[in-house]
Amino acid sequence: MNGSSKFRVGLIQMRSARSPAVNIDDATKLIGEAKTGGADYVLTPEMTNIMELSREKLFATIVPEENDATLATFRELARALGIFVHVGSLAVKVSPDKAANRSFLIDRRGDIAARYDKIHMFDVDLTGGESYRESRSYRAGDLAVVTDLPWGRLGLTICYDLRFPALYRALAEAGAMYLAIPSAFTRQTGEAHWHVLMRARAIEAGAFVVAAAQVGRHEDGRQTYGHSLVVDPWGKVLLDMGGDEPGLGFAEIDQAAVEEVRRRLPAIWHRRPIPQPEHVRS
Repeated sequence: MNGSSKFRVGLIQMRSARSPAVNIDDATKLIGEAKTGGADYVLTPEMTNIMELSREKLFATIVPEENDATLATFRELARALGIFVHVGSLAVKVSPDKAANRSFLIDRRGDIAARYDKIHMFDVDLTGGESYRESRSYRAGDLAVVTDLPWGRLGLTICYDLRFPALYRALAEAGAMYLAIPSAFTRQTGEAHWHVLMRARAIEAGAFVVAAAQVGRHEDGRQTYGHSLVVDPWGKVLLDMGGDEPGLGFAEIDQAAVEEVRRRLPAIWHRRPIPQPEHVRS
């Protein structure tokens, strides 16, 4: 710990394009502004480096992690600015026909402190013909990840993971006080479920939720919901960046709030194993 329980979070709301170079420039500018604004930890959204629905165009553009210019740029930026840069996720090539949707926490030295591959694949058919098959292009992760910040433990997740509370239960039981949920939520599902699910995850875990998001209509035709959020352990929304434009938002986070909520309402310590339901015939 660094002797203080408080830190300042900067959330980067983006409208990622098909060009990683354009996205690097946009994010770099906002991360620099976050440092100027006093941020200690900055989170970018899911798919920071590219938003591309075409499988052919995606694999013609992305590269393995070790060759990714976005990651290299952000590592140098974190070192130069002396802040934690959490890259919500990048599409990185892991085989000729599969990518990983991978999150990176970069520390103040520019080192990669943690990686997390998105576990739950977004394979859905929405109303109006909107359809996604993330598993066609991406390999699902199989490992939940926590890592330590100077202010306490952070649990790493990505977007569609939000709908699977068992993951957040496991992270809280592993000591996570902060839950990162960088996202590219569709506008349709976001309008229905974004706020209620984010608040639920914070309340259930007695933890802060930080969720940087994509926003608006992208070059590939996708429309994302925005509303990057910070939610406190009681479920109060501390920051909502709205659903219109990219930008930068700040929130103050105090580790003591987690300890206070868990002391007053220690539900995470009251959980019991749930047996297989018994079918009782009437």
